[in-house]
Amino acid sequence: MEQIRNEVELCGTITAPPVFSHENHGVKFYSVSLWVERLSGQSDTLPILLRAPLPAAVEVGARVRVLGQLRSFNNKSGLGSRLILTVYAMTVEPWADAPVNRVILCGTLCKTPVLRRTPLGRSICDVMLAVGRRYGRADYLPVIVWGQLAQTVSHKIVGDILGIEGRFQSRVYTKVIDGVPQQRTAYEVSVMHLLEEPSPD
Repeated sequence: MEQIRNEVELCGTITAPPVFSHENHGVKFYSVSLWVERLSGQSDTLPILLRAPLPAAVEVGARVRVLGQLRSFNNKSGLGSRLILTVYAMTVEPWADAPVNRVILCGTLCKTPVLRRTPLGRSICDVMLAVGRRYGRADYLPVIVWGQLAQTVSHKIVGDILGIEGRFQSRVYTKVIDGVPQQRTAYEVSVMHLLEEPSPD
């Protein structure tokens, strides 16, 4: 198993026009929302980051396939989550087949895993995975692991390498601020499988 992997494949429908996000070293970046159905009938609306010039396939209602990486950014506005997740699109092309939501990550545990139980008694483990990229930077990616896999991951320690395959998902929750409930959206990776551990030398 490689010690660093960050691969995302999403196939879904663009739901809104691109919006200017920021400019970096003279390159403009735009954000767009991609709606991806799950097999269960639920769906996720996921943020995609595109660099200019925008691909011709990017228009409202278009079904596209996005290949890229999951990225994290610090939110300095003071509003919402402190960590912003987005998919940095490397390629975007037309897509006419079934929805796809596949994420493969391999990185280092940077916080102690937290094992807890849902109100229905199901095990869930919260993990923060640091996945390196160029120039010494890293993306800090929240990962949730369910059931027996949660029990397995809960025994790992900070510094361990963890490889996972799962999906990038959105989750709506309510946060009360100054007595006023506000609806927020959290993004995380839900694990389906663990990748094989590297064999000892």
